[in-house]
Amino acid sequence: MSTMKGYSYTVLRYVHDIVTGEFVNVGVALYCPEARYASAICRPTFGRVSKVFPDMNREYFKSLMRHIQARFEELGDRLSVELPLDSPLSIDPLTRSVLPADDSSLQWSPAGHGLSADPAATLDSLFERFVTRYEDVTNREHRNNDDVWRSFRHALESRQILHYFGPHRIAVEDDAIDFEYSWQNGILHCLEPLSFDLADPDSIRDKAHRWLGRITSIAESSAAFRIYFLVGRPQNDALQDAYRSAISILRKIPGQQEIFPEQDAEKLADRIGQELEEHPAT
Repeated sequence: MSTMKGYSYTVLRYVHDIVTGEFVNVGVALYCPEARYASAICRPTFGRVSKVFPDMNREYFKSLMRHIQARFEELGDRLSVELPLDSPLSIDPLTRSVLPADDSSLQWSPAGHGLSADPAATLDSLFERFVTRYEDVTNREHRNNDDVWRSFRHALESRQILHYFGPHRIAVEDDAIDFEYSWQNGILHCLEPLSFDLADPDSIRDKAHRWLGRITSIAESSAAFRIYFLVGRPQNDALQDAYRSAISILRKIPGQQEIFPEQDAEKLADRIGQELEEHPAT
């Protein structure tokens, strides 16, 4: 039987106007000292936030989300190897070290507390409860790319290698693609989560075709790169043929590319961990 452990958590809020106090929840951080676990999930996109506050600085928001996510992942790695006596008792010192309390647009909520046998799963649940629960679901993917990424994120996080990944742009003269999750050790390795849990067969195939076109457009880049597509299948059994077609389309992409379904998240994490051990990231 799993042992329940105490944790504390806090919600990250984007406060657009400190005078009116209007805000949107954009992330959750969780700390479980007994499990030596600390992590956060921050919204990597600004769609819902920009609908509420159309004049927000979108690029600045995205860079802040990446920074806070990366800092918490670094803290989680460090805490996992520290002696328990060196660890704080609550999440507050961690959040202050990542984002000090000031008058900026990002603010931490008062800490909440609970018990969990699986802190990573609890963090996912809190993120869904506080951040994604009230999103407009009209015409959107049933499970989006971020949902697929979280399946792989857990596997990478458990091996303490998540902090090696960061954003990178691959550019040619007339085009460029930004990858959020990349590392380099001789060549550039890019992880790209793709959810094919869409509404109809045409949408599934169209998404695969778009990525075929996008990667083909940068195939002549002077930088050597390998793409790892992390794919999520449709929940609707009637769409499985379209999903298989999408995978076949992705395999037509030129250059070095591999496809990993969600059930192979642990397998991919093991492989990346071994590669990083043999050829450290640069």
